[in-house]
Amino acid sequence: MPRAVRERQMMDAAVQTFGQRGYRAASMDEIAELAGVSKPLVYLYLNSKEELFTACIRREAGALVAAVRAGVEPGAPADRQLWDGLRAFFTHAAEHPDGWAVLHHQARTHGEPFAAEVARMRAEIVSFVTYLIGAAAREADCDSELAEREVGGLAHALVGAAESLAGWGNETPGVTAKETAATLMNFAWAGLENLMNGRRWAPPSPRG
Repeated sequence: MPRAVRERQMMDAAVQTFGQRGYRAASMDEIAELAGVSKPLVYLYLNSKEELFTACIRREAGALVAAVRAGVEPGAPADRQLWDGLRAFFTHAAEHPDGWAVLHHQARTHGEPFAAEVARMRAEIVSFVTYLIGAAAREADCDSELAEREVGGLAHALVGAAESLAGWGNETPGVTAKETAATLMNFAWAGLENLMNGRRWAPPSPRG
């Protein structure tokens, strides 16, 4: 069997085991058995449990980012691009629940270097969402009114909400990726559209 195919089998088994059992509880014996190989072969290909887990994070992170980017049609209206990006995000998380668990739960709770790997993925998605919001502002001719810092803050807020909702959607029976994406789109776009049209919320004036 070609090395690439064998490695993919081991990685698939590792993502499933880490996602369902957790990093600390997962054993190399379990991973080897699920992959249908010997434990020494897993060590030969991927050196250690830590390196195997890191490789899983990188693979799943790359796949998620690629899915989001591929889901967006360049040149489409701003709301359509955001909708397509959100739908691609939630669809990928729903179709790869073990990979999502590795990224969102396991990697973040075991410190460095795992958390840093996820932070890099998140930064790339935030950068892409920042671009989408900036494109929406330009489309509405209000890019000069939205400061770069504000656009960045909105992107971070949207990505954080998407991460939280993906976990909720995966854990709630009967909820589809499309429904989860629509929930966030209805929440986010109403506010963004008001912003683009110059309708800003302001805190009430203090009573004199």
